[in-house]
Amino acid sequence: MPPRRRGAHPHPGHSKAQCLKVLRRLSAYLDHELPISVCREIRKHMGACPNCEDFVTSLRQTVRLCRHAKIPPMSATAKARIRREIHKAAGLL
Repeated sequence: MPPRRRGAHPHPGHSKAQCLKVLRRLSAYLDHELPISVCREIRKHMGACPNCEDFVTSLRQTVRLCRHAKIPPMSATAKARIRREIHKAAGLL
């Protein structure tokens, strides 16, 4: 099988707009929150777009690593500071 060319859009109608549409839905796609028909559309696009396929593979690996990361506990002071910053940013203070 010949190697796929990077950056090429090998099938008619493939465009940057389609890539952006897929990227906007990736979180919901990876969380299995989309209808089957939309998932099929995304898989079809990725099968024809090596850039998007590589991006999804990388994102899946990143999510997997984050889920297994050992996160040190936060001090009560740090939690309070972050809570204040969130409230401040949300206009609650």
